[in-house]
Formats: sequence, C-alpha cells, structure tokens
Amino acid sequence: MTTAAKTTDFTDHHVELGTGRIRYREIGAGEPGAEVLVFVHGFAVDGQLWEPVARLLAAGTPGHRCIVPTWPLGSHLEPMRPDADRTPAGVARLVADFLVALDLDGVTIVGNDSGGAVSQGLVTTSPERIGRLVLTNCDCLEIFPPGVFKLISKALRLPGSGAVLANSMRLESIIRAPFGFGALNKKRQPIELLRSWVRPLIEDRDVRRDALSFFAAADPSYTLGAAEKLPELKIPVLLAWGEEDSFFTVGHAERLRELIPDATLVRIPDAKTFVPLDQPEAVASAIADFIAAKPLD
Repeated sequence: MTTAAKTTDFTDHHVELGTGRIRYREIGAGEPGAEVLVFVHGFAVDGQLWEPVARLLAAGTPGHRCIVPTWPLGSHLEPMRPDADRTPAGVARLVADFLVALDLDGVTIVGNDSGGAVSQGLVTTSPERIGRLVLTNCDCLEIFPPGVFKLISKALRLPGSGAVLANSMRLESIIRAPFGFGALNKKRQPIELLRSWVRPLIEDRDVRRDALSFFAAADPSYTLGAAEKLPELKIPVLLAWGEEDSFFTVGHAERLRELIPDATLVRIPDAKTFVPLDQPEAVASAIADFIAAKPLD
C-alpha cells in the first residue's frame, strides 16, 4: 500500500489485492471517539459519489476516518486481472479482502445503488470485520437491477453491445437520459463529473469488460438471497433513504426495516437514488447520529 498524492484534505492511496489494484481516498485522522467508515458506490460511478458526505463526516465532532475506494464497476482507471470474479458476489469478496488488507475492524459500511446490493451480500457472508451497515437508496429484494436498467442488462449480453452503449455516452443528451444518469439525481450534476464517470468505460475495453461482467450478472436471486439472511443480522443498520426515488422507493426501505432486527429508517426529502449528492448534509447528519446512537460493543 502506498500514498500516491495528497490533496487539500483527501489523501490518495492504493492497495494491491489478489484480483487487482484498488485505489481509494481517505480523509479524517480518526481522533478518540471516531469511527472508520468504508464507502461502496454502485455501477458506472466512482468514489466521487461519496466524497461530499465523507468530507462532512470527517469535519464533524468527532471527525470520523472515511475511506472512499473506487471499486471495479466501470469508472475505475485500472482493470482487474483477467481471472478476477466480477460478479456481485465477487465484488463483495473484494470489499472483504480490502478490509483485511487495510487491517480494518469494526467498520461502518456505507452503500448506495448497486453498491448497496454488494454491501448486503458482504454483511450476510463476511460480517466479521463490520460493526454497522448504512444503506442508502439501493438494489434490494426483487429489484436488481431496476426498471429500464434491467432491459439494458439483458441487452448487454449481446456481443459488441457494451462498446456501442459506452460510446453513445460521448453525447451529453445520452448521459443525461433516463437510461443514463438522468433519473438518478434530483439535482442536476455537472457534466464534467458525469463525463469522468463514463470516460473509462469508453476508452478502456478491459475496464468495460469488468463493468459489463458485473452488470450482466446482476440478478434478483442475489439480493433475495441476501434478504433471506437479513433477519439473522447481528449489527445495527441505518436506512437513509431519498424520498423521491422511483427505482428504490421508501416502500422498499420499509420492507428492509421489517426484515432487519435492529434497523432505523431516516427519510431524506428532495432526493433520489444518488442521495449522497442530492442531500449530502442530511445523509452525513443521519450517519453521524446513527454512529453516536449505536456504539460498538
């Protein structure tokens, strides 16, 4: 593990795992009373999704140590090794390996979108180093992937379709379309951010291979399998849910709350799927309150 560069507040690092290199950014020294949080984004985005929330949590009292990786889901800069398992279960194991490599214990895992599905798989198969779970709007239960993205997932199994879809994202109108990022945010995001997310998919065929392997393997059997184990979960869970999401509704969050023995639901107004970008202050506040209310044994 090495430190590659330092920004104003985040520091940039990478760690070599058995399946490839994972880059991550870290903020917050971890003073007494602080906790360690590891963030899990979803398909075709990177750690920038979580940086506004991480910055707020690191600046709080106490200032928590926030680790924001970019997982191999399409916006990563270095492809995984050819034999890597790129399925949702494989990515969940990758997150578990990441915690071991950094010798992290009692962490709070924070997931969004398909990263929330990965997080559910993680805590129900490899819970040993996890002290809490935070789920924001995410794939769950019978929804993986949702709506129009389910049709796209099936279409991407056709040879050559991935390159066609990726290259279509050169156009801002496609990037902002409902089958792009258009329906995921309440607030209009800068085109520079959206382009940074799709550029690796467009320019690197091996990165595209990683992403499309994950997306093609997305299936409700994975989230339903995790849901069967959620009633056995021993850790507290926060559901910080954007209220205006048409893909993952508050109704889905309420069903998760019924399944999980120690679950707290906080509704976030004026937010859709990418609630960490729509309402970072509300999400950070909900997480900070949750950590304070649920101290680790």
